[in-house]
Amino acid sequence: MRSYPRNSPEAAARVLALLLVADGNVCPSELRLLESLDAAGALGLDRDGLPRAVQGLCEDLMVAAPSGDLFSTLDSDTRTALFGEVAAPALQRKILALATAAAGADRHLAENETRLLEELGEHWRMESSVQGLGH
Repeated sequence: MRSYPRNSPEAAARVLALLLVADGNVCPSELRLLESLDAAGALGLDRDGLPRAVQGLCEDLMVAAPSGDLFSTLDSDTRTALFGEVAAPALQRKILALATAAAGADRHLAENETRLLEELGEHWRMESSVQGLGH
């Protein structure tokens, strides 16, 4: 899996992309919501930056999972490493807010989305607000 400079827009976008692919389906409503919130701009990326981050993450997962099980490569150590690439509290809050909004965009919170939001909150020592999102 490629690495990005700490607190870079690409590292931040990849953490957000992780949530988008967590349930195995990048939902159009999630992407529309993030576009309406100018998530790419908020993270310091150009308009196409977030789709590129999703594509890059999926490519990395495919390379790391030759068996075809993309999510087998997203073990705890891998997630911790990806979360660790974002250390600035303000950027962490921004990502967590965008991720929470995206997770609720389709009015269904998948188990993997819930788990990932909770892990992010724990890792970054922040409250994740998964309560109140559609289950």
